Amino acid sequence: MSPVKGIIFGVAALMIVLVSWPSLCRPRSHGFPRFFAFMAILGLFVLKVDHWFNDPFTPLHIVSWALLTTSLVLAVHGFYLLRVVGLPKEGIKDTTTLVRVGAYRYIRHPLYSSLLWLAWGICLKDPSLLSIGLALAATAALVVTARFEEAENLRRFGDDYAAYMKTTRMFVPYLL
Repeated sequence: MSPVKGIIFGVAALMIVLVSWPSLCRPRSHGFPRFFAFMAILGLFVLKVDHWFNDPFTPLHIVSWALLTTSLVLAVHGFYLLRVVGLPKEGIKDTTTLVRVGAYRYIRHPLYSSLLWLAWGICLKDPSLLSIGLALAATAALVVTARFEEAENLRRFGDDYAAYMKTTRMFVPYLL
């Protein structure tokens, strides 16, 4: 890793630690495993950033760009719906209304799904054992994050959330 990449990784990792610190102090919260997903994705980004525009029209890169675009669209859409429909007390955390429209009509975790697509989109820029391992680590951390958050949402929204879970998938409509 070049010194510049090392500095970028170090600064970004420090920022993730600072933002995640309250969650890191509560290992049973959804933010704890989410921290590891963010770190794996950061590692993927730093590892693969040099390959983003190599051979941009190969089938693998086209799939990669499709995943990255899907990630961006899902993230923007998910944040918007949480803010406007979820009616949070502050920021986008702790929504007061269960969101069941837009992407949330089909999947329970559009924001985590966007991180999943981001991780695999970066990985496919130049697949290697290390990048596949990091993408798998991010995937595992996101699954654990979603499970923890679902337990929190069941406590917050009760039977409404339990019914919602029966009609939606976790990350991919109709599949996963």
